[in-house]
Amino acid sequence: MSDALENLVGAFQPTPTPGPGRTPGPVGMTILMICWLVTGLLPFVFSTSDLKLATGEIGSPGTLEIVSCKSLGQGRYDCKGRFTFDRDGEVVMVDASPDSTVGDVKRAQLTPQGDRAVPTGATGVLAALTLPFLGVGVLAFLPYVLLYVLRVRRGRRVAVIAGAVLTVVSLSGVVVGMVAAYS
Repeated sequence: MSDALENLVGAFQPTPTPGPGRTPGPVGMTILMICWLVTGLLPFVFSTSDLKLATGEIGSPGTLEIVSCKSLGQGRYDCKGRFTFDRDGEVVMVDASPDSTVGDVKRAQLTPQGDRAVPTGATGVLAALTLPFLGVGVLAFLPYVLLYVLRVRRGRRVAVIAGAVLTVVSLSGVVVGMVAAYS
């Protein structure tokens, strides 16, 4: 047999399962659970400013017109827009979302720094909620895993059902947010 075929066959061979003493101990498991919790909470932290902008809590309202989108390669784009303030009609050039299309005109909120504009209204809010929905999906099965690690039998079934429901809600929210961001 050739080396490639042997490697392919070897990939599907059963491997020994970890036995007692081969799993993380209490300290290692605690570190893993903390890492999981932090990973699930970070999307909430990183999305707060965009959510505040999309709801109009911070920033300046106005209209954003996309004037250019330059391809950076590998499906990435750098888009620039012309932001017109509602208060006085002043125009400034800003960075726009890379999923924009030249010629798009939409309601937007300018960041307090004045460098970027974020769409407002239902579309902007749904797009800003994409990351929090992702965080919900990451955290969905954490209660079940904690019950399992702590060897608590009561409540595992409820935790699995709740985790499955939260995963479906998370996936739906991420898809809706992505569709809103690209529309």
